[in-house]
Amino acid sequence: MNWIALEHLLDHAPKSRPVTLDSVLEHAELRQQALRLAAGLRNRGVARLAVHLEDAGELAIALLGAWRAGVTVLLPADLQPASRARLAHQADLWLTDQDGDAHISELFAEPLEPAKLDLDRCRLLLCTSGSSGEPKLIDKRLRQLANEVEILEACWGPDLGDACVIASVAAQHIYGLLFRVLWPLCAGRPFLRRAQPFPEDIQLASRPHLRFCWVASPALLKRMGDNLDWPALRSVRRVFSSGGALDIEAAQRLQQRLGQLPTEIYGSSETGGIAWRQGGHLWQPFPGVQLGQDDNGALRIASPCLPPGHTEQTADAARIESDGRFELLGRLDRIVKLEEKRISLPMLETALATHPFVSEARLGVVSDNRAYLAALVALSEAGLHALRNGGRRALTETLRKHLADHCEALALPRRWRLLTHLPCNSQGKVPQAQLDALLQAPRPLQPERLSVSRDEDQWQLLLAVPPDLAHFTGHFPQTPVLPGVVQIDWAIGLARELIADLPPSFQGMEVLKFQQLARPGDQLSLTLRFDRERRKLHFAYRNGDAPCSSGRILLGDPL
Repeated sequence: MNWIALEHLLDHAPKSRPVTLDSVLEHAELRQQALRLAAGLRNRGVARLAVHLEDAGELAIALLGAWRAGVTVLLPADLQPASRARLAHQADLWLTDQDGDAHISELFAEPLEPAKLDLDRCRLLLCTSGSSGEPKLIDKRLRQLANEVEILEACWGPDLGDACVIASVAAQHIYGLLFRVLWPLCAGRPFLRRAQPFPEDIQLASRPHLRFCWVASPALLKRMGDNLDWPALRSVRRVFSSGGALDIEAAQRLQQRLGQLPTEIYGSSETGGIAWRQGGHLWQPFPGVQLGQDDNGALRIASPCLPPGHTEQTADAARIESDGRFELLGRLDRIVKLEEKRISLPMLETALATHPFVSEARLGVVSDNRAYLAALVALSEAGLHALRNGGRRALTETLRKHLADHCEALALPRRWRLLTHLPCNSQGKVPQAQLDALLQAPRPLQPERLSVSRDEDQWQLLLAVPPDLAHFTGHFPQTPVLPGVVQIDWAIGLARELIADLPPSFQGMEVLKFQQLARPGDQLSLTLRFDRERRKLHFAYRNGDAPCSSGRILLGDPL
C-alpha cells in the first residue's frame, strides 16, 4: 500500500513516489521544498499566509511548509481587489502567482527538520464561494482534513488504484483541495499541476494515461459534447462531480458514452463531504456521518469532518429514508416574501427544471417600483429549438403556464433571462452577486467571446450568439434571426478593439453577402483582416462549415 497519512507527509521519505507528472515532482523533492519554505516563513515571523496558486504541486508545497512552520493558511477564492481588501487583515503575507506578491522560491531557507504535523494545531481558513450570500471564512483543523481523505480512500481507493487525477476545478476550495491535492497526495496517486477547464483539455490530458479519474464540476460535465473521442475516454476509473446537482440528461449522456454514471458529492466548506450518489435522487451518507433534522426539516450534520462534538445545522431541507439515505428538497434560507406571501425559490426552480425546455434555473427578486420575481433559465436542447422556431414570447409563456401549476400568479416571474448555461465560478457555482447582476441587467447586445487568436495580420474569433439577444426582438417574432446590420456592427466594434490603427470613420460597404441565417445559440467564427493600403476591413462570418456573411467595410478619416 502506498498510503501516507496526512500528518506524516513530511516525516516519511519514500525513494520513488511521483506527486505530479507535468512536470514531474517526486515526493522527496516536495518534502525538501516544503521544509525549506517552512524555515523561510519561520525566519520572517509569518503567522498567517494567504495562498493562491494555479500550480497544484506548488500549492501542496505551500500548505505542508506552512503547517510545518506552525503558520495558519488562508485560501482566498480569488484575487479580485475587493476580495483582497476584505481579507487584508487576515494575512501577514500573500503567496501567489501575481507580481508584487511573494513567490515560493523567494522564501526558501535552510530546511527545518522533518517532523509529524500536529493535527489539532495546523489550521486552514477557507473562503466560501458566495453562492448564497456574502462569502465567509471557515476555520478547519488538519484533523478534519485528514479524516476526510481517509474516508474518501476507504470508499474509492481500491477502484482508483494508481489512476492519475485530472481535474477541471480549482484547488482553492474544499472540493478541489481534497479531491485534487490532499487525497491523491496521501494515496500516492499522481495529479496534474494545472486545472483543465474545458472538455477538450480534459480529453487531451487523459490520453497519455492508461488509468485516470476526473474531478469535475457539473458545468464542465454538461458541456462535454459529441466532438470528443468517447471510446478512448471510457477507461476513466471514476468521474467525480460536486458544486451543485448534475442534471439527469447530462448524467445519462455520460453513462451512455463512458459506461458509468458520475459520482456526485454533496457537502460544503463548513461540513466537508456529507454524502454521495451515483444516479438516482437519493444520497448515501459517508461513513461516520450522522444525520438529524430541525423542526423545519433542515439537515443537521455530525461528522468526523467537523470539530469534535460539533453539530452543523444546514439550511437544506431533506426527507430521510428508513435506510439512512435521503432526498434533498431545496434550501430553506431561500424563501422570500412578496406581498406578505412566503415563496420558496428552490421549489420554483425545481418545478421549472422539470420542463423539457429547461436545463437549469435560478430565481431572484428584482425591485423596480415594486418587488417581483425574475428567472435566469439555462435552456435545454429542446428549449433552444423552441426559441429558434417559435420565438421568445411563446417560450416564456409556455414556461409561465407550466409554473402556474406549481404556484400562485404572484410568484410567476415577470422578467426572464435566457442562456445556454448558467455562468459558474471555478467551483461550479453561481455566485449570488453574479446572479443578481444578471437578473437586473438588460438583455445583451453583444456576442459572447469564446476565443480570440491572431495569425500575422488576420484575427480569428469564435463568438456565441446569446439566446436572449435584444436584437432578436422584432426580427422576427416567431423565428429570431440575427440582423445583418448587427453582424456588421459587431465586426467593426471588435476590429476597433483588436486593431489599434483602424481609421475612425465608416464610409461604405463593398461586396456584401448574406448566405446563411444566424440564430439564437449559434457559434459563429469571425475572420477580420484590415487592408491598410486600401483602408478596407475584410470580415467573414461562418456558421459551422457554411459561409454566413462577408464583405468589405470602407473606413477613413472624418469628413
